Amino acid sequence: MAETITLEEFKRVDLRVGEVVSCERVEGTDRLLKLTVDLGNETRQLVAGIAAHYEPRHLIGVQIVVVCNLKPAVIRGIESQGMLLAVQDGQVLGILTPERRVQNGSRVS
Repeated sequence: MAETITLEEFKRVDLRVGEVVSCERVEGTDRLLKLTVDLGNETRQLVAGIAAHYEPRHLIGVQIVVVCNLKPAVIRGIESQGMLLAVQDGQVLGILTPERRVQNGSRVS
């Protein structure tokens, strides 16, 4: 387990639900996908290392959980403006999604 944090520290992480509106493989890599995500009041681009587990076309329309206040990073020349949340258990990887459909941009608490 990681070091414990306070509730106030946890509240600083801005987790929001967004819908994948486009997704494609990043050229020159087998691991990365470039996703465009609708967060309700804005659209963001994310780069995620999930290509071995998901076909891009299967992610269109899926709601995911995004860390929105993560400092942007440039990955393979593409700016990633957040991070999607996923869980991995050995060879199995799953993207975290809300149990029910919610409004894009809804805050996770």
